[in-house]
This record gives sequence, structure tokens and C-alpha cells, in this order.
Amino acid sequence: MGGGVWEAVYIIKGLLKNSSEVKPTTVQADTQGQSQPVFALAHLLGFDLMPRIRNWKGLTFYRPSKTTEYVHIDALFGESGKNVIDFDLIESQFRHLMKVAVSVREGAISSSTLLKRLRSGCKKNATYAAFREVGRVIRTVQLLRYLSDPALRRRVTAATNKTESFNGFSQWIGFGNRGVIADNDPVEQEKAMKFNPLLTNAVIFHNALDIAEIVRQLLEEGWTIEPEDLAHISPYLTEHINLFGEYSTHELGIQPAAYDPKLDVDFTQLREQDLSAAGLGRAA
Repeated sequence: MGGGVWEAVYIIKGLLKNSSEVKPTTVQADTQGQSQPVFALAHLLGFDLMPRIRNWKGLTFYRPSKTTEYVHIDALFGESGKNVIDFDLIESQFRHLMKVAVSVREGAISSSTLLKRLRSGCKKNATYAAFREVGRVIRTVQLLRYLSDPALRRRVTAATNKTESFNGFSQWIGFGNRGVIADNDPVEQEKAMKFNPLLTNAVIFHNALDIAEIVRQLLEEGWTIEPEDLAHISPYLTEHINLFGEYSTHELGIQPAAYDPKLDVDFTQLREQDLSAAGLGRAA
């Protein structure tokens, strides 16, 4: 990650290049993904940015006007009349904001390059200042949602925990040299960066097949498998994996049987609960 560019920017960049049938509208990120300009960019591109946020004492809540006061939560917004959104600036720069958002969506400029350029002259850049103001609005709303909605807090925590689990599993897979890329050749560096996730996902897929096969065996033996039971099973299992591998060259020509992705388990109720908790049923 480049200095001064936040992780959510790269997540947004990946979502914009997504060509699969799954079209997520929620961006999950860790604390590094919660800067004001990133909140603004995600909002303008139609994504709901929901990062895990730490260091709450250092965050500011912004008022819509100098005269706005709140009965129960006014202390969150600091001194009365302070921390006010500059809606005049947003209005004056709105066309520029939309042009920039369209440029990013159409691929004319990447989200990471955009924020690097905007930040390079942020004190004099009115467009960057407008991005910041929009971000202040969206982040304040998000902070208030986070405080008032326990289900949202659980959802954000669960999503970031899954990401941390994947990262830990990926590091375990890339055990060579403790994952440090020591090669100075950019081509070899790119290979290492791409092959590790490829191998990680292959092992996850292998684990998922093994779990599915065990579930089928249990069902045949008369066990009752509830969807809540499977929801607690992680594909990031390592105990059964020989990290250094066993190489059987005589098996290279064997064609594996087609896998069966279906289980005789009804996940309908679990999916409905997830959609209900997510409000609009957004995918992370």
C-alpha cells in the first residue's frame, strides 16, 4: 500500500473491476479505510463504506449548521457552533465531484491515483476540500449508525475478523522466508503477490470440499446438521495439511471427479436472518 493511501481505496478499485455475477455494494475495511475522502469517494460511487473504527476519541462528529444542537448527544459534536459542514463548498464543487466519480468508475483514473493527486496540494485544492466535507457528512452518519445499531457493530466486527483470519491463513501458506519478498525483480515480486492468494484460495477450496464430504457422511449416518452448525465452521483449517507437501508424480495424469457443491441442508432461514440484519441485504 502506497504511503498516504488507504486500504479501502484498493478495495473500491477491485470492486469497480469486478466482472462476476456477484455485485457487492458494501466495502468492509479495517481502521485504515475510514478517512474522510475515502468515505466521500465510496459514497459517490454507490458503495456503503463500513470499516472497523478504532481510536474514537480522536474522531470528530460534524454538525450540519452552527445553530444545530442535539438534546442527548450534543457532547459528541464538541463545542457549540464548531465542527460545521461547509455545504456551500460542497454545492460549488458538486459538478467537479461527480466528474471525478464518473472518471473513476469508467476507469479513466484509478481511485488510488486520484487521492494521491488530490492530497498533493490539499491545502489549495478546492475539490479535495469538497471531498473532505462530503466525507465528514458520511462518516458522521456512519459513526452515529455504529453507536446506535448493535447488529451493525456485530456485522462489521464479524466481517473484519473474517478478513484477519484469511490474512493469517494466507501468511501460513506463504511460509517461505516468512512471507518476505526478497527478490528485487518486479516480475518475480508480482508473481509472489499473485501466486500466494491463488494457492491460498486453492487450499480453502480443498478444505471446503473436505468439510462438505464429511457433512454428507454424517447425514448418511443419521446425524442432524443444522445450518447454524455449519456457520461456525471455518475453511481456514491447517491441522490436516502437510505444509511441505507430498509429491506423487504418477498421479499427475489422474482426472479428479467433478465435485458436488450441494448439501442436503436448508440454509434459507439463515440467509433470511443475514438479509434482515443487513437491512438492505447488501453483500460484503
